[in-house]
Amino acid sequence: MPSPIAATVACAVPACRVGAARAWRWGVALSATLVLHTVAGTWIERHRDTFAPTRTAPPVQVTLLQPERIAQANTPAPAHSPGRARVTHVQRHMQQAEPVLQALDAQAAAPAAASAAVSTAAAASAVKAPAASVTVAAAANSTSVSSGVKFSVPPSGNLHYETFYNGVQNQPGTIRWHSDDNGYEMIVSVPLPFVGTFSYASRGRIDAFGLAPVRYVEQRGRRPEDVTTFDRDAKRIAFTRTAATLALPDGAQDRFSMVMQLASLVRGDPNAYTPGVTRAFYVADDDSGETWPIETIGDETVHTADGFVQARHFMRLPRHDGDRRRIDIWLAQSLGWLPARIVQTEPNGAQFELLWRGKLLPPGAENAPSGSEPTADDSSDTTPSSVYEKP
Repeated sequence: MPSPIAATVACAVPACRVGAARAWRWGVALSATLVLHTVAGTWIERHRDTFAPTRTAPPVQVTLLQPERIAQANTPAPAHSPGRARVTHVQRHMQQAEPVLQALDAQAAAPAAASAAVSTAAAASAVKAPAASVTVAAAANSTSVSSGVKFSVPPSGNLHYETFYNGVQNQPGTIRWHSDDNGYEMIVSVPLPFVGTFSYASRGRIDAFGLAPVRYVEQRGRRPEDVTTFDRDAKRIAFTRTAATLALPDGAQDRFSMVMQLASLVRGDPNAYTPGVTRAFYVADDDSGETWPIETIGDETVHTADGFVQARHFMRLPRHDGDRRRIDIWLAQSLGWLPARIVQTEPNGAQFELLWRGKLLPPGAENAPSGSEPTADDSSDTTPSSVYEKP
């Protein structure tokens, strides 16, 4: 009969062997796991671009457009409809002068018949446009003025938008836009909780380079307003936030007139703004000014509360190294090339967004809630009356 000690040793030996076998198996499994992880990590490192999120490469810049003179009419508005004239497409004015231009061409080709041709052309022009009274001299002048970039100012209207801050929806915002022979007025109201209404007001006229701001007023909540003055006579830009002044270049804009300047240019010639085309705008803020390169990204779909709308996406490119502030604008043809969406991204990542609210119809269209007539939403506007004053 085996002794207790011998029995204990006999039982312990197989247990030790089993434990050693298990430890060996776990060691092999762990080693294999480490090897596999190392191989997988190396493979992923070499092929990580395959798993990177798909990003649309920025379009290749095909042209850089600088501020230039716009095509505008020299013809006064008819007496029966004062205040209705708009800076419109150049073709309307060229059509009025076309008979005279043809006569001028005929004069160069056949001097002997020039006098009769000019007289016939002037008479035909008078019949087609009696209010314009086009003459040979006026036609030559109209040709020089109308040779600029095509430009069409949007019609007046109260444009309503949903507003978002970092994706959280707030109260509706409004862009009040008015344009006539004397110029334009634009007031942007964006209510923010706990802070108050952010208001931006721009007033000016329309000159040879498009919208020409005279006074820009910015008020953020309860903070005092900041005013930027565009002195067109002295060719200087002045600020209330600083005593410094800047030279006033042709075509200079403020932060929000730039949006309508872009809309007017696109309305005049949509086909000129293909992906990659970049237009430079000189923009004055509340204490400084710099050139904004605005690039055409392409046509995209914008989802509004009333449905989907096709819009052309424009983006401000970085102005310098480390510039993280970004502005994106979507202009919709079905809305008369007015903004369907505007997103401003701050350097800290915060985002302000305006998204078209209401029927997908442009101002002036039948039953358009964003037309020039006030709606029920206008009564809730909290824009202070002092945010915009004529000088």
